[in-house]
Amino acid sequence: TRPNMWRILFVAPDGSRKTLRLGKMAKRSAEAIQRHVDALLAAKIAGQPMPRETAVWLDGIGDRLRARLAGVGLVGSKPRLTVDQYLAEWLVSKRLEGLKSSTLATLKHDIADAEQWFAGRLLSTVTGEDVEQFVAALRKRLSPATLAKRVQRVRQAFQDACERNLLERNPFGRIRVSSGNPAERRVYVPVQQVERVIAVCPNVHWKLLFVLSRYAGLRIPSEALLLKWGDVDWERGRMTVPSPKTERQGKPYRVIPLFPSVKPYLDQAWEITPEGEEFIFPEAWRRRSQGPAGWVNANFRTVALKILRKAEIEPWPRLWQNLRSSCESDLAATFPIATVTKWLGNSPSVALRHYVDPTDEAFERAKNWVPGTPKKRAKSGALGAQNSAQQERALICTSRKD
Repeated sequence: TRPNMWRILFVAPDGSRKTLRLGKMAKRSAEAIQRHVDALLAAKIAGQPMPRETAVWLDGIGDRLRARLAGVGLVGSKPRLTVDQYLAEWLVSKRLEGLKSSTLATLKHDIADAEQWFAGRLLSTVTGEDVEQFVAALRKRLSPATLAKRVQRVRQAFQDACERNLLERNPFGRIRVSSGNPAERRVYVPVQQVERVIAVCPNVHWKLLFVLSRYAGLRIPSEALLLKWGDVDWERGRMTVPSPKTERQGKPYRVIPLFPSVKPYLDQAWEITPEGEEFIFPEAWRRRSQGPAGWVNANFRTVALKILRKAEIEPWPRLWQNLRSSCESDLAATFPIATVTKWLGNSPSVALRHYVDPTDEAFERAKNWVPGTPKKRAKSGALGAQNSAQQERALICTSRKD
């Protein structure tokens, strides 16, 4: 009787008369709903699946209209998932997307707090106020960087729920958590300290692990453990580094120089490598990294800390990351940042925010800097030394082939 107030009358498969009240809307919208109602009714009568177009439409409608369709028996009720049930399903969906086991282990760890905090709570009932209380509780025991990462992961999970029409809006959407200043967790590790550590390493492979991290900027353990002898181009003085972290971005590897600081330790590793061995590092190390948690199982940090104590060196934070960032800082002092980031496998913006810091040597040089003074380039002798090292490597390589 009232204008623009619509309802749909139909006879259900059991013969009963039903009324679907749509409320106030444009005639065109009501007619579109009626077409899908006819399709749902026909599918029920015939015992067949609903048409794909109707299924897509049904997946995109709001909770209110879906509840009315369920009320007249045209569709089933929308599943009422709890937060912990949904997050468990979300992890399964990520596994089906092809994420690596190490990434899945990280995701599971990052959302564990939300699973526990909201356990048994219906997903659709979580509010922005609930989220603020959750974040406030985490802030009391987590560093800003860890807090920001975990909130980011849970926000992503809830956003996926919105895209699946399980939620109308993301309660984490307006929550912003600062990760703090990355420089506060960054430490420059001097070469002198690294040499002391290398001197007390228990074997050649541990020495090479520290060397590849500090002098070549490899990610430990993922990139180091995937290195093969075939990745080392002795004659051209280059090395191909597998990069699992950037593989999904279409960058499964990168090519870096075979730095003079790295070559002697590769030599030593080659000398003890069994005939026919493909990988540079021992098979036992790689087997440990193939468990459910991926690279975390390698457990290099525990042994590394023992080595540092033996060298009587106070452990620095973010052990392997700061070795890598120290390498990038050194390289950035000599080579263009675009070149350095190609070698290290990140972007200039990431490098400047998370990796590169001015070294003490840079501050010392700045004391004598005058505006307009041309920047001194590395002398040709450095290039000559590199060429000489490459020729030496070529001779060694030839002898190995013989």
